[in-house]
Amino acid sequence: MERKDVSKSVLKRLPVYLSYLRGLPENGTPYISATALANALGMGEVQVRKDLALVSDGGRPKIGYFRESLIEDINQFLGYDNTTDAILVGAGKLGQALLGYGGFDAYGLNILAAFDVAPANSEGKPILPMEELESFCRANQILMGIITVPAEYAQQVCDRLIACGIKAIWNFASVHLDVPANILVQNENMATSLAVLSMHLQAQIKDKK
Repeated sequence: MERKDVSKSVLKRLPVYLSYLRGLPENGTPYISATALANALGMGEVQVRKDLALVSDGGRPKIGYFRESLIEDINQFLGYDNTTDAILVGAGKLGQALLGYGGFDAYGLNILAAFDVAPANSEGKPILPMEELESFCRANQILMGIITVPAEYAQQVCDRLIACGIKAIWNFASVHLDVPANILVQNENMATSLAVLSMHLQAQIKDKK
């Protein structure tokens, strides 16, 4: 199927669909409809139907999608079937947790190494000194960087990554990064997620009173 440009909101929903589809029992029904998927995830049926139509042409009236084919279509659309090598800067507790997480393989992400001002031994992937960052990125043609340093150092690290040829940055530091127009930054703001959860809890508590 020809790849289409989609909005960021669609890109955020597609991994949710994929996670649900992967978690279905293997001995269950081999087909799933947009209606069933929408109901299971508490989403609007029209929106789910439109999203799936963007990434797959395998839907059939009254039958739905063959689940394994839909999983493959979403994987291909999101690029999960093509492994992307990345590096991580900031080997504190969060950085080491990400470095040791084995689940990224399913999403086509391979963190080759971490870098820190205080390099240390790790059970798996290496934690290297910052002095080796440039040479490592260029030798391995790294295009994605992950930032897990304290906020006050994030922009400095970001600028250095861009100088190394990095084109995409996954930012876990709670600070806005200034980057050129051709550099994509995806921010993971835990404070924002916590605020959403807190507001939901407050609403639930008020409803019970």
